[in-house]
Amino acid sequence: MSEMDLEAVRAALRAHNPAALLELPEGQWLDAKGGPYELRDPHAVEELAKDVAAFANGGGGVIVVGITTRLEQGREILDKVSSVGRASVDLDQWRKLIRQHITPAPRGTSVEWSDDRQGACVVYIDIPAQDPGCLFVVAAPTGKKGASRTDTVAVPVREADGTHWLLRTELQRLLSNGVAASGMTTAQALADLLREAVAERQPDAGPQIGQGLPSRQQEMREAYEQLRTAGLGRPVGEAYARGPAAIQEFAGEEGQPGWVLCVVGGRAPVAVAQPVWQAIRAAGRDSSGGHPLAVVGYPVPGADRANHHGPWAVPPDAPSVDLDGGSWGAGQLVRSGRDVWRWDPAERLGFVMSRYSRNWMAQQPGPQLRLRALVTWPWSHTTGLQIAPGKRQDLERTLLHSTLAGAVTLLSQRRGAELPAAHWDRGPWRNTPTAVSYTSTIMAPDGSRALSAAVMMSVEDTVVTCADVLIEDTSAWAAMLPGDAGTRLGLDEVQALLLAAWESAAEALPDAVVDPARMRWSAPPTTELRLSAEGPHDQPSPGLGTLIDLEALGPGEDGVRPEMAVTITRSPTMHREERQAVLRRALVHMARHFGYVWAEEELL
Repeated sequence: MSEMDLEAVRAALRAHNPAALLELPEGQWLDAKGGPYELRDPHAVEELAKDVAAFANGGGGVIVVGITTRLEQGREILDKVSSVGRASVDLDQWRKLIRQHITPAPRGTSVEWSDDRQGACVVYIDIPAQDPGCLFVVAAPTGKKGASRTDTVAVPVREADGTHWLLRTELQRLLSNGVAASGMTTAQALADLLREAVAERQPDAGPQIGQGLPSRQQEMREAYEQLRTAGLGRPVGEAYARGPAAIQEFAGEEGQPGWVLCVVGGRAPVAVAQPVWQAIRAAGRDSSGGHPLAVVGYPVPGADRANHHGPWAVPPDAPSVDLDGGSWGAGQLVRSGRDVWRWDPAERLGFVMSRYSRNWMAQQPGPQLRLRALVTWPWSHTTGLQIAPGKRQDLERTLLHSTLAGAVTLLSQRRGAELPAAHWDRGPWRNTPTAVSYTSTIMAPDGSRALSAAVMMSVEDTVVTCADVLIEDTSAWAAMLPGDAGTRLGLDEVQALLLAAWESAAEALPDAVVDPARMRWSAPPTTELRLSAEGPHDQPSPGLGTLIDLEALGPGEDGVRPEMAVTITRSPTMHREERQAVLRRALVHMARHFGYVWAEEELL
């Protein structure tokens, strides 16, 4: 049987060699679990807290999750590495639950992976030795969902290779010994504890919990009791209301940042570390919509907490925090690798068009069909932004080999003709230090325009970028195609053209002005996608169905509608695969709104 002490076990796990623990017996400082705690089950949450608190009360130790045991001569022996899938465990969730359910939270406890990259992957919880005079307790187990009760207590202890609860008689004897050691009678000791509790709530001891909001003081006291194990100290100021939220700032533990307690009616209370709270406020500071919190909203549980509805904490090292309830709508604040925070909206699809939606559409005669992607970039502090000559030259070179040029060229290639969008001219709109306009036109032999691709940008109070694909004249285009090649577009071609237009508007054009990743929002950004059958202003517009094969969308309005559009609220910057997925969702949302109620993503 292997012989290793606690420090050797810790060293092996840190070295990502969990197999070194095999053949060790479970004992006072070592416990093994064959699989992860199923934390959707309240019993498992209580079991996690019980196990960790028992080691904290017993001098420290290690819990290894992902190693099965076998019974041998009455002892549990670590037998095989069963391994734990990384997708099945959220280490941050385990850490938070340990802090929330054990009083006081054991100092220095770590939850980490130990993975030899050869199939042996475990999670281990390392509980160091604690202050010998400190007793760690948990709420009495109930097995029910919801916040732990603050008026019950249980004491888990480690005995040999098992974890047990102190019996009520043992707990009473422990308390009695403590009273006896104090030199006071039971009545005196209880009265002294009561005086300390009352003193904490006296004005001369500083602000009280909830002070300043009498109608919500009890609510805030209950929230504080539920979250104090996260590290909340004493209040450092009075509570105040901001919209639906009751807010109060608290000191942190020694050497640690402070906390902000945020209680919104109808939601679980949340404690937010001060550095994260300041980032939340800064995210909405550049908006003209009022107080920053009224703009970006308040912390809400993210997808990682979908099955957890109780009080929660956002620690100082949180990589992101979800927000909702502000005028900007739902969004997420994300920390970059440079420790810079950035708010981005959650995806929303709608039909509210911006005041820029019909910019660059007055030319005559109008195209027969326009496919447009227009992006609004409401950055803060845009004063002085200009398109430098060098950046303009880079843009001109980029356009020659852009996906937009390639998508327009492919339209004719699929019909058997080589009609490349190989040359880009300035115009027909303005080109200045704050404006861009370039067009690539495929001309018919008679000099009429057949197809065009165009990009435009305005850099003024709000940066707006736009890319169009224009079927200028289907007859002129058809005359350049072999045989009976048709000019009606398929939905797959519409998707490819809109994707290329969106990429140009969201990537090539803004890069000619500034690095979008460095900018902060003063309002949510939007992308507008538009399909419009136009033609000369003095003639009726043809229906979209005459120019695009809409049959894949299912029964609709027989193609008589001349225009369809949709607005996407989310960050315009994304990977191509993600942009494709968003585009498909947006097109289906648009089609259903405009009468194609059977439209499905699978049909596109």
